[in-house]
Amino acid sequence: MNLDSMLLCRKLTVGYSADHPVLSEIELEVRRGEIVALLGGSGSGKSTLLRTITGLQPPLSGGVSLLGEDMYALDDEARRMLLRRTGMAFQQDALFGSLTIQDNVALPLRELTKLPAAIICEMARMRLALVGLAGFEHRSPAQLSGGQRKRAALARASILDPEIIFCDEPSAGLDPVVAAELDETLLKFRDILGITIVIVSHELESVRALADRAIMFGHGKMLATGTLPELEQSKNEDVYHYFHARSA
Repeated sequence: MNLDSMLLCRKLTVGYSADHPVLSEIELEVRRGEIVALLGGSGSGKSTLLRTITGLQPPLSGGVSLLGEDMYALDDEARRMLLRRTGMAFQQDALFGSLTIQDNVALPLRELTKLPAAIICEMARMRLALVGLAGFEHRSPAQLSGGQRKRAALARASILDPEIIFCDEPSAGLDPVVAAELDETLLKFRDILGITIVIVSHELESVRALADRAIMFGHGKMLATGTLPELEQSKNEDVYHYFHARSA
């Protein structure tokens, strides 16, 4: 495997039944420093694929190499240790309502490290500042807007300095201005922190603003991969229609 390869799927088949796989024989690679978007219509399998490449659902067949490790060849403890080197931002922000924003962000540090409390608080404060939430440390999630909660969730997903972050529909439900702010946060993660990012999304404006490459799924397979301009001019009818029907 290329040393710059952060995620490699080989002949990967995912789903809930070998008789009815959701996606079959997927071959894809994400390289260090890339932002890659996984696209496709509802039911195309992109979320099922995300569950498999983040260790939540074993593949039906084939392999997933994450950060140079064959993830499903590892025992449970080794897989947990590998996944600590990654971050995950869910479609719902998944913040704990009983905790302040700072305590939400600090939680992975408290649970998984032995750092002194003062350093943990300072690291959480600095990460909140990076995502534009300086001064919001002591607010509860209920006191934040939807976009602010999403940025707080990204701060938490990045607090352990992961090498790669997986985002499930990060800008879903946000208005265009707020979505653009979230896009800027993700670009900071790549440009300032050096984090590789994989996004599942159907928000094409965000994908255009963020993604170096996109991979599109449909009919149980990978339909196309390339830059956004390449996919927009694809000779595959399904890919072409996906972009131009939505922008018409």
